[in-house]
Amino acid sequence: MIRRLLRRDTLNRRIALTILAAMLASLALNALFVQVAGVWARPPIDRTGLLEQMAATSKVIEAAPASLRPQLAAAATDTTLHVAWSADPADFSLPVGGTLFQTSKVPQLQALFGTQRDIQVYGPADWPKGSPDAHYVALVQLRDGSWLSFIPPERSWGLDAPTRIAVIITLGLIATLLVAWLATRQLAKPLQRFASAARRFGGDLRAPPIGIEGPDEIRQAIIAFNTMQAQIQHFIGERTHMLAAISHDLRAPLTRIRLRCEFMEDLDHQHKLIRDVEEMQAMINAALAFFRDDTVGEQSTAFDLSELLQTIIDDYRDQHLAVDFSGPSHLVYHGRPLGLKRVIVNLLENAAKYARHPSIRLNGDDHRICIEVSDEGPGIPEADLERVFDPFFRLETSRNRATGGVGLGLSAARAIVREQGGELTLSNRVSGSGLVARVEVPR
Repeated sequence: MIRRLLRRDTLNRRIALTILAAMLASLALNALFVQVAGVWARPPIDRTGLLEQMAATSKVIEAAPASLRPQLAAAATDTTLHVAWSADPADFSLPVGGTLFQTSKVPQLQALFGTQRDIQVYGPADWPKGSPDAHYVALVQLRDGSWLSFIPPERSWGLDAPTRIAVIITLGLIATLLVAWLATRQLAKPLQRFASAARRFGGDLRAPPIGIEGPDEIRQAIIAFNTMQAQIQHFIGERTHMLAAISHDLRAPLTRIRLRCEFMEDLDHQHKLIRDVEEMQAMINAALAFFRDDTVGEQSTAFDLSELLQTIIDDYRDQHLAVDFSGPSHLVYHGRPLGLKRVIVNLLENAAKYARHPSIRLNGDDHRICIEVSDEGPGIPEADLERVFDPFFRLETSRNRATGGVGLGLSAARAIVREQGGELTLSNRVSGSGLVARVEVPR
C-alpha cells in the first residue's frame, strides 16, 4: 500500500517531496557554510597549522641568547603570524582574562612543545566590547620565564553567535524559497495549461480535449473536464441534428399549405394565410440559424478590429446611412471577425430601424476591449433591458416582420459575444434619449 502511494504522482506526494528537498537543501547549504566559511569564521587552532609554527619558533628562539631574541622574533614574523618576545607579558598590552593551557595536560601540545610550559590564549571576546584591537593572541612561556607573543594576521576572524545563527537561518530560508519556487512552478504549469484550455473551450465549443498531465488530482480533474466537454459537444451535435430534422418535417407541410392557398377562391383569406405561412417559414429559418450558429466553426485569428468597424461603417455609408466613429485607427484583437461583424451589424440595424444617428465608439486597454453602439431614439424601458435578449421576445408587438422581426437578433448577438468570453449589455443613455449597446470582450 505504501509503495503504491509512493509511486503515484499526487499533490500530497509532491508537497512531501518539496518539504524534504527544502530540508536537504538547507542542510547542504549549512554544511557548505561550515566547511567553507566555518574555518575562517572561528578556526580551530589545530586546523590552522599555527601550532606547529609556534612550537618550532619557540624552540629556536628559546635556544638563543636573550639579547638576540627580539631580532629572531622579528625575523620569524611573516604574513601568517606576527611574533614578538618580551621578558614581561605586560609589555604586550593584553586584556585581563584569556585561557590558560598547560602542555603537560594536552597530549597534542605535549607532542609539539615537548617540555612543560604555559600557553595563554586570548580571543576577540576577551577584549572590551567594540574594541578595535580585538584579535587572537597566544602567549607561550619559555623556560627562563620570558614570553613569546603570536598574533595571526589582522583580519576579521571572529563571527559571534548571533551572526552565525542569522547566517544559518538566512541560508535555510534561501534553500526553502528556492526549492519551493521550483516545485510550485512545476506544479503550476499543468494548472495553467488546464485553465488556458478551459478558457479556450469557453470561446470555442469545438476545442480539442486537454492533454492529461500533472499530479493525480489534476489528472482526475482534466479527465472529468474532458468528459464534460465531450458530453456538451455531443449534446450540441444532437441538438443541431434534431433541429435540422424538425426543419425538414415542418417545411414539407408548410409547402403543401402554401400550394393549397393558391387554389383558394377567397383572395382576402388567401393573402392572410400566405402571410402567416411566410412568417412561420421565417421564424423556422431564424430559429435554425440561431441554434445552429454558423460562427461556432469560425477559427479565432488576429485582426484589426478598428479596420473591421471602419469597413462596416463604409458599407452603411454606401447605403446613405451615416455612422459616426471614435477610437484608435488601429487595434489588433485575437478573436472571430465574422462573429463580431454579425454582432455590430445587428446592433446598427436596430439603431437604424428604431432610432437615428447611430455611432460607434471603440476603446480598450491591456485586459479588455469595449465597443459601444449608441443612437438617439426612444430607448428601451428599464424593465425590458434584459428581456429583449430572450428568444422570440419583441418590443414591437405587431406581426409585421419588416418592423418587428422574429426576436432572435439580440439573443444571437449575445450568444456570439459570450462564446468569445465577453458580454453584451444594453443601457439607456444618461444624457438623454437613446440607447447604448456595450460589447466588452477580453483581450
